Amino acid sequence: MTCYQEELANFARLDLPWDSLSGCNILVTGATGLIGACLVKALMLNERKDYSVYGMGRNATRAVGLFQDFASDASFHFIQHDVTSPLVSDIDFHFIIHAASNASPNFFSLHPVEVIKSNMNGVDNLLSYGLRHGMKRFLFVSSGEVYGESDGKIFTEDYSGYVDCMSPRSCYPSSKRAAETLCVSYMSEYGAGVVIARPCHTYGPDFSENDNRVYAQFIRNALRGEDIVMKSTGSQLRSWSYVVDCASAILYILLKGKNGEAYNIADEASNISIRELAEITASMVGRKVVMEVPDETERKGYNPVSKSVYSVEKLKTLGWQSTTSIKDGIRKTINYLQSKP
Repeated sequence: MTCYQEELANFARLDLPWDSLSGCNILVTGATGLIGACLVKALMLNERKDYSVYGMGRNATRAVGLFQDFASDASFHFIQHDVTSPLVSDIDFHFIIHAASNASPNFFSLHPVEVIKSNMNGVDNLLSYGLRHGMKRFLFVSSGEVYGESDGKIFTEDYSGYVDCMSPRSCYPSSKRAAETLCVSYMSEYGAGVVIARPCHTYGPDFSENDNRVYAQFIRNALRGEDIVMKSTGSQLRSWSYVVDCASAILYILLKGKNGEAYNIADEASNISIRELAEITASMVGRKVVMEVPDETERKGYNPVSKSVYSVEKLKTLGWQSTTSIKDGIRKTINYLQSKP
């Protein structure tokens, strides 16, 4: 078992009401993405497991590689499906964690219509299915991008900053905002049990080959023994979270969060600029940071927010705490990926 797997197996020690999952079917959409894959693995490696896990995604080939350790486990199932289409099934999903969303900046630039449809239609299709099939609770993995541009304040869950709705790049934050409202509207009108997670910039093992967010690009540079390539000044201040901490937070929100509430996820000790992230990554492999001019597509996909720093006081009231600093998390990620055949 790798160190990463050991971290996930340790979820069994979290102070959570695991009994509430007993005998249940748990659906994780976006199962082949960074956060979704981590959640699936954590749920499957839990020694208290007496439930079934259904991972849903579009890429069956990637799923085979990610979840090969569970191929012979009768409690694991992979469903190849695109959440933008209605789900046709007779399975009762008691808990649905909706983590499917394209968070690639290039996609925001090239396919903004599809981004909006994915976020809106995905929530609508899954909530309507869940209400017909015994759903107890629905967790929507939203994004800290819903806060928009701040006035310098730390983001608390009741904050709402500026988003330019006339910019195609706003396809992501605007549709995440609307999808959150759709969730609480399902709660208000139909009595659905819903909670919302707002992760900050999340990093860690198992990011896809198509992920072109800055952390993924930096780590690819590091793995190839290259200098870390910056395509901006990197002055933007961000909150960061190691994916294992993010996944544990999602389970706290799912099982202990208050109905109809949103919760930020971040490591308060990992509020650093993108430039600092590049320098940390470069230092891990003895390289330096270099500048490169971005192309037009890359520029269109950039997040314009200058400061995106989150409060997690609300999440802490559920008993959650972060365990991994940004330096340790980047080191763990690089070591894990270097150890893979």
